[in-house]
Amino acid sequence: MNINATLIGQAITFFIFIWFCMKYVWPPIMQALNERKQNIADGLAAAERGRHEHELAERRAIDILHEAKEEARSIITQAHNRGTELVEESKGNAGVEGERIITAARAEIEQEVNRAKEELRKQVALLAVEGASRVIKREIDAKTHDELLASVAAQI
Repeated sequence: MNINATLIGQAITFFIFIWFCMKYVWPPIMQALNERKQNIADGLAAAERGRHEHELAERRAIDILHEAKEEARSIITQAHNRGTELVEESKGNAGVEGERIITAARAEIEQEVNRAKEELRKQVALLAVEGASRVIKREIDAKTHDELLASVAAQI
């Protein structure tokens, strides 16, 4: 094989092409690859941060949910206790009110009994006077009649 001018020209052209590519083509390609590499690394780091923040948010949500459940239990317990207190208070008030009503009813019954006794005394006195008047067959005057009624009422 002969080394001729064509082979030397091709070698020189090849070296010029390599030099041109290394000087003008290779740096923008490497810069684009480095930028792409950096963008991918940033994206992966952001994804990792996002995943970590998501896990933290889930933990916070679980903690908040547990706190809310505890607070709800506390509120329910307080409401139950307050309900029990209200029931007991109502029972006490009902007992007091019942005693008051019973006392008032007894007083009213006693008054009615006294009124009935008084009315009965008057009627008995009238009947006694009427009976005495018929027995005596004469009319007793009004003054004597009132005195007689008062004495009979006092005896009864």
